[in-house]
Amino acid sequence: MYREHMNRGRATLGEMFGGHVEVASEGAWVTTAEGERFLNCGGYGVFLMGARHPTVLRYVREQLDSHPIATRVFLEPQAALAAEALVSVAPPGLSRVHFAGSGAEAAETALKLARTKGRHRLVATVNGYHGKTAGALSLTGNDIFRTPFQPLLPGTTHVPFGDAAALEAVLAESPGECCVFVEPVQGEAGVVIPPEGYLGEVRDACDRYGALLVTDEVQTGMGRLGTWWGADAEGVSPDIMLVGKGLSGGVVPVSAVVATREAFSVFDRDPYLHTSTFSGAPLAMAAARGALAAIQEEELVDRARKLGDELLPELRRIAVTHYGDAVREVRGRGLLLGIEFAEPGPAGDLLIELIANGVIANHSLNSHLVLRLTPPAILERAEVDFLYEAFDRACRAQALRYRPAPSA
Repeated sequence: MYREHMNRGRATLGEMFGGHVEVASEGAWVTTAEGERFLNCGGYGVFLMGARHPTVLRYVREQLDSHPIATRVFLEPQAALAAEALVSVAPPGLSRVHFAGSGAEAAETALKLARTKGRHRLVATVNGYHGKTAGALSLTGNDIFRTPFQPLLPGTTHVPFGDAAALEAVLAESPGECCVFVEPVQGEAGVVIPPEGYLGEVRDACDRYGALLVTDEVQTGMGRLGTWWGADAEGVSPDIMLVGKGLSGGVVPVSAVVATREAFSVFDRDPYLHTSTFSGAPLAMAAARGALAAIQEEELVDRARKLGDELLPELRRIAVTHYGDAVREVRGRGLLLGIEFAEPGPAGDLLIELIANGVIANHSLNSHLVLRLTPPAILERAEVDFLYEAFDRACRAQALRYRPAPSA
């Protein structure tokens, strides 16, 4: 049915990954139609609290039984409660919330807010990822995805990630006219971590030249990096922040834009200027409230930091033991981890081998060199050990194809 009615390429990828059909999930595990279980260290950052977390389910079930979709005519309490909960953990100064359904929709919202403030020139980073809708794609820094749909938004410039001087040079050309989009850590680029102090320098440059700063925390936020928000590591507060993935609680898709009162002001004046039928749907708002509650009740931000501190050196040791110099770097922050290889090939092969050994991981859309792991923060000791054993077996099975031969 995928091949006949949906997407032939997607069907082919499914076959490449073993032809599995997932039908159930619980905690850190996914079950297929054949009854096989896989440890889910993928999901592109969605499952910080695993699948079907009981707190999130409780919130969602209560809402499903009472009022899942609103009329959009009357006020509805779940949206206000979710906004209040999100603002309570947001960086200082962010007090206004607009809810959407995906990270790309959140990026589109930020673009429109920027336009209302006279910031018509967009600055994003090479290999950054902000979505694939037309406006968001203008920001996404990969021509593979951009070229088929050009022309995109005019006045868009991409600068190297981690290079604050290059960013400042662009801002200096058009003071008061720019809006900067940046990820605290680039996820789809292959878990690229900027130099220490970079985000602070970006904030300072935006302040000097009157630019709006948008931090895209769709993948890095909600505790994924071991802090509530990736920008927290440097104490940076943006003008606008994009939230998604983990906000869903792994149950109902939802994203959000959290902004300062000033950046959001045009929406305050005209509530019909930017709307969507399902924005702030009560069922999604219940999921967001449940996700925020679960993170706080179970201290998942701290758990993500501690678990990441354990996983990173052990995964590095295993990878280097088997691949040697074929591994360029194993890096990460919190539970966003990447294994970068020196040449194309091994990342994809290791992904397939990991699946054959019972672990789901992800490739990186903007880097064929990097295998990405985004495990949940709720892993128990036995599950961590399972990951190590599976990773060791998978590396051992693939490494001889790529490890440089010893010199004579």
